[in-house]
Amino acid sequence: MIRIAEPRIGDSERNAVLAVLESGQLTNGPMTKQLEVAFARDVSLTAEAVAVSSGTAALHLALLAHGVGIGDEVITTPFSFQATANMILATGARPVFVDVIGDGNIDASQVEGAITSSTKALLPVDLYGRLCNLPALTAIAERHGLALIEDAAQAHGAELGGRRAGSFGTGCFSLYATKNMTAGEGGLVTTNDPALAERLRRLRSHGEIDRYESAELGYNYRITEVGAALALAQLEGLAEANETRRRNATYFSAKLRGLTLPPEPLQPAAHVWHQYTVRVAEGRDALQAHLRERGIQSVVYYPHTLPSQALYLELGYDDAAYPVARLLAAEVLSLPVHPALSEADLQTIVEAVNEWTASPAPRASR
Repeated sequence: MIRIAEPRIGDSERNAVLAVLESGQLTNGPMTKQLEVAFARDVSLTAEAVAVSSGTAALHLALLAHGVGIGDEVITTPFSFQATANMILATGARPVFVDVIGDGNIDASQVEGAITSSTKALLPVDLYGRLCNLPALTAIAERHGLALIEDAAQAHGAELGGRRAGSFGTGCFSLYATKNMTAGEGGLVTTNDPALAERLRRLRSHGEIDRYESAELGYNYRITEVGAALALAQLEGLAEANETRRRNATYFSAKLRGLTLPPEPLQPAAHVWHQYTVRVAEGRDALQAHLRERGIQSVVYYPHTLPSQALYLELGYDDAAYPVARLLAAEVLSLPVHPALSEADLQTIVEAVNEWTASPAPRASR
């Protein structure tokens, strides 16, 4: 089976984990600090990175650190993994959805019209590893005095106009097993505000200002030393892995036929191809079944808009106002694009897709 994701685990990762295990210090140790310093340096325009237990924890803590709470509104996308909006709810605030454009990222031209006196922050997502229109969103946030919290969970190393993902505001990254760099589970928050970083570190450890002394409500959102060591080793190979993803994506875009291909980014570095996501106007499920029969895994990211999910329907949301997001949910299909793919794998994927799109059989019956 050609899998949708395959983590890069080599000698560097194994040696890093073994070193932690042999040290006997499995949490709150030097690996966490080393990861934070190295990741902040990689993002380059941020002074601080704070390592946490997951990408979801990163979002939650970033919102809390910016003072988002009951009565506030946060503008975000209706087309993302549910953690993006769920963590807004977790603070007591209300997600305000703005429709997306064809690449799946939030439509910056609609954001300003959604701002009210209750708006506290903007929370865009860099979907599939492609940076959204962060320059425009940064300008909007500055004009209205809003926090910009960038969900860069899928965009490690992406760059636009000389600025890396996570440097436009407060960046939130995931280190989940399928991400471009992984710790199995884990996350990072980036910021150029030392005071915000200090609060993030306090919030990730029960709000403690000293051992057994909590100054505010916090959580156990600490990353393990094993996770930090894994992530640090992965960071060393991130740039090379992202370049391989770009080459694989270029191959697909040149060879695939009969589908709507992902739009090219404004700059090559603005996309790290966490997913290569095509659109299938008719018969997506049939194409997915066809690929499965040929030993190729594909995944729909995401089959439902956030406002259409049961949780949000119960809260009074309706996805009728988000036609582009609804269309994408009905058409998108992600193909394997990860660095472990061989040339033969790439050719197999292309041949399988093109065989299906060239077939004269009715799409619904395939």
